[in-house]
Amino acid sequence: MATPAFSVENNSTLVNSDQHSALDYGDALVYGLVEGVTEFLPVSSTGHLILTKEWMGKANEEEVQSALNAYLIVIQAGAILAVALLYWRDVWAMSLGLLGLDPRGRALARNVLLAFLPAAAIGPFLDEVIEEKLFGALPVAIALLGGAALMFAAERMRANRERVDASGASTELSNMRPAGAFLIGLLQCVAMWPGTSRSMMTIVGGYLVGLRPAKAAEFSFLLGLVTLTAAAGYKTVTRGGEMVEHLELGPVLLGCLVAGVSAALAVRWLVGFLSRRGLALFAWYRIVLAAVIFAMIGMDMLV
Repeated sequence: MATPAFSVENNSTLVNSDQHSALDYGDALVYGLVEGVTEFLPVSSTGHLILTKEWMGKANEEEVQSALNAYLIVIQAGAILAVALLYWRDVWAMSLGLLGLDPRGRALARNVLLAFLPAAAIGPFLDEVIEEKLFGALPVAIALLGGAALMFAAERMRANRERVDASGASTELSNMRPAGAFLIGLLQCVAMWPGTSRSMMTIVGGYLVGLRPAKAAEFSFLLGLVTLTAAAGYKTVTRGGEMVEHLELGPVLLGCLVAGVSAALAVRWLVGFLSRRGLALFAWYRIVLAAVIFAMIGMDMLV
């Protein structure tokens, strides 16, 4: 059997010339917007992307599904770049700190890396199991509800603490104890279950170690910069061939671009919102979304 030729037309097509791409520009626009808006909000970007993919009825073939699932991780590159640009001063300080030139940056980099270690250690071993067993509407709905309950509890804990000592929370991320950073990292691992939300777990972790909402969100963003880069890189290495075979370069790049712009807007908004309102509104949103998903599953509209 002859090996099928691959074409590169107008620098945008990396898909087998005998096949249609599983992702067009309209799909990429939708996925990019969903990813960017939800990546750093405590509502689960992966959960929303899984639901979006099922709602759009994309690609039932196993190999194409695998390529799309990998794309839903790789598209985070746009959101990663948005955070790197918005928090470039912290990124620069951490870079100098790793070179021994900035004590504050070294402490911040230490905390971010300590928080990253748990996910780095167990993520690769759970990746296939999670994708096989949990990339569906029902697991996402269950996680949305569980996360909402945790968010209400975290908000109550924070309110009680601030009533006792309004000035007791740490304001500098570099002052956080290493054990606190590692605890946040352990909680981040829970978010490997789609629908939980990496940002939600790390913000709640920030509450637990004494950070105020805005600072907890900022640490979540910086930790996400490392965690999401590692996840996107891992998927590119392990699933890059499938994406090249089934997806076109143009839509992939468009999705990353849209994700970056929308993530930048969401990040800027979230810090101010959390300072004023906390997590409760997001918890209610998760409950409503979970109820809608359960209803759609009951009507055989989602699997």
